[in-house]
Amino acid sequence: MSPSVPPTAALDSPLTLEHGPTWPNRWTLAPLTNKQSHPDGVLSSDEHEWLVARARGGFGLVMTAAAYVSAEGQAWKGQLGISDARHEDGLTRLAEAIREAGAVSCVQLHHGGMRADASVTGLPVVAPWADPDRGVTALSTGDVRRLIDDFVQAALRAERTGFDGIQVHGAHGYVLCQFLDARRNHRTDEYGGSAENRSRALREVVAGIREATGPDFQVGVRVSPEGYGITIEDATALVRQLLSSGDVDHLDISMWDVAKAPRDTSLDGLLIDRFMDIPRHGTRLGVAGKILSTKDAVWCLERGADFVTIGTGAIIHHDFPRLAQSPDFVSEPQPFPRARLEEEHLGAAFIDYLAEDWDDFVA
Repeated sequence: MSPSVPPTAALDSPLTLEHGPTWPNRWTLAPLTNKQSHPDGVLSSDEHEWLVARARGGFGLVMTAAAYVSAEGQAWKGQLGISDARHEDGLTRLAEAIREAGAVSCVQLHHGGMRADASVTGLPVVAPWADPDRGVTALSTGDVRRLIDDFVQAALRAERTGFDGIQVHGAHGYVLCQFLDARRNHRTDEYGGSAENRSRALREVVAGIREATGPDFQVGVRVSPEGYGITIEDATALVRQLLSSGDVDHLDISMWDVAKAPRDTSLDGLLIDRFMDIPRHGTRLGVAGKILSTKDAVWCLERGADFVTIGTGAIIHHDFPRLAQSPDFVSEPQPFPRARLEEEHLGAAFIDYLAEDWDDFVA
């Protein structure tokens, strides 16, 4: 890089995608669980303000928290829904407000699978395989196809309510990630057993959404690069398939720490480097995990990422991208007083969740 070009220039440059609007920069808001929705999954004013504040704060792509695509898939109280017509008014207002604030909008589509909460949904818990001790029933082949259609219908609802796109949640041990689990997915139909079959549900969700939605609608995916019964070999093969499919506009690899080594100690180097050289075929590739400073973000782009996804730093700094125009910017360290979080447009339910479920976040 020329000395006359600031190191943040790439981060602040627009990003074009195969479909839909250009992102104004390379900063994306992580789909952060915040538990602020109403009990029926309808968007609350607190959740609306939390997200729109990040659009005003300079994030190029603003993504909702995981939104359940069917009632049985809800995984926690206060989770956003996109499974029913009653969710549409709030989603419409949110999409309009994000666009007016200058960002591109996205809904993350989610189903908890065996991590759904029957005490919240009042419905049986279903997953790729049965677990009688936990009250989990195995999805039949027909059920899997219905699940895939639930994701497609949710994407159509996102498009209808004015969102620029969706991200399919294929990470973190939720239902589509459960299908990928080589340890436990021993189904004998086309959705289990071999690596090709275990990835089929995720790939059919993505292909179905791409086929059903319009040419200006963006389709994204989030995947885990290891863990949850997924080997790095299987993860790189899946990423290779998704990048070459022509169905995906952006793919986010959720690493928890972008600078970490693989869990498999027989592998050299950094985990991020296992994915940066895979041919992208026009798909934009991003990374997430402990990106807490300008230098962290610049390092990710220099390593080969097209965009960076900010989680923790976006909680305490609604305007993280603007602050990061300084090459020396570093996110404030935890913990934070409640008043400080309120200033960053977090509602009481979100702050309570951080206090109860996150170590040393709320003072």
